[in-house]
Amino acid sequence: MLRLLTSNCAQVLGSGVVTWRPSVGLHFPGRARTRQASDVSGAPHHQSSSESLVQLVGICSMMHLPLQSSPEGLDAAFIGVPLDTGTSNRPGARFGPRRIREESAMLGAVNPSTGALPFQSLRVADLGNVNVNLYNLQDSCRLTREVYQNVVAAGCIPLTLGGDHTITYPILQAVAKKHGPVGLVHVGAHTNTADKTLGEKVHHRTVFRRSVDEGLLDCKRVVQIGIRGSSLTLDPYRYSRSQGFRVVLAEDCWMKSLVPLMAEIRQQMADKPLYISFGIDGLDPAYAPGTGTPEIAGLTPSQALEIIRGCQGLNVVGCDLVEVSPPYDLSGNTALLAANLLFEMLCALPKVTTV
Repeated sequence: MLRLLTSNCAQVLGSGVVTWRPSVGLHFPGRARTRQASDVSGAPHHQSSSESLVQLVGICSMMHLPLQSSPEGLDAAFIGVPLDTGTSNRPGARFGPRRIREESAMLGAVNPSTGALPFQSLRVADLGNVNVNLYNLQDSCRLTREVYQNVVAAGCIPLTLGGDHTITYPILQAVAKKHGPVGLVHVGAHTNTADKTLGEKVHHRTVFRRSVDEGLLDCKRVVQIGIRGSSLTLDPYRYSRSQGFRVVLAEDCWMKSLVPLMAEIRQQMADKPLYISFGIDGLDPAYAPGTGTPEIAGLTPSQALEIIRGCQGLNVVGCDLVEVSPPYDLSGNTALLAANLLFEMLCALPKVTTV
């Protein structure tokens, strides 16, 4: 159910998509071959180098990581879910995973700001994309849930490249099946707690309503940050607050550091399982215009870093970065920002060594 992109960072080779079979091992010039579970050792699991940063060659995987068909033997993995069937406004998020991977080519392997050494601490690979059904949203959710159940069951922490926010729902189903109800740090412009639209109960604006309905969230450990925008009602946050969510409006974040806020959230999350869901629309469209439903006066990139870095050392069991819609940002800056935030999420995972 996973498919791996074969597009070169500079040009597309063939159809751009192949089915990856566990029995097939491919070798790419200048690149380490894909390692199966039996090959994984304690050695750093990263192929980036000074040469790879300036030579856009080979398969365009996340951060030049090896492509792997199975989560077995991995501590963490990047996975794309190229779905935008649940989008209510501007489509295009199905192209998010591909563009994020392209922009990730310039990222390095260490984080000098936090001292994190993720690839010396964890075995990491790119597992490609979930083979979603773009003509059927419910079926896409099923396919996503099944893939993530296998990933989580293998002890691998998923870091997801979206895709619209609908994908968080089946991912949370898979994560909660193993860990039980999880805490949630959600960054976004909208609470995504609508009940239904046009009779449909599953789309990107209903994700956390459905998650509450199914007991996937530990509601006393849910925080939503960066919420803003016009509404059809005077109290659009009533449902979230009635469930025990902490709602941090964007205007409460203006012109200030979010380090004090994250200190409070760290105490709230304690050492229990935590999921991070980051909608790129949480940021101001001046920084991230490539998204489906932009709202003015959002967070800044530095505040985004403070939020993710504030989760370092917590019991993070999964992360996603969603709602990147490349057609609305031809510069690629939105996808570049997304790639950096996903790297920061990797650096915040448990067991990552810092110096």
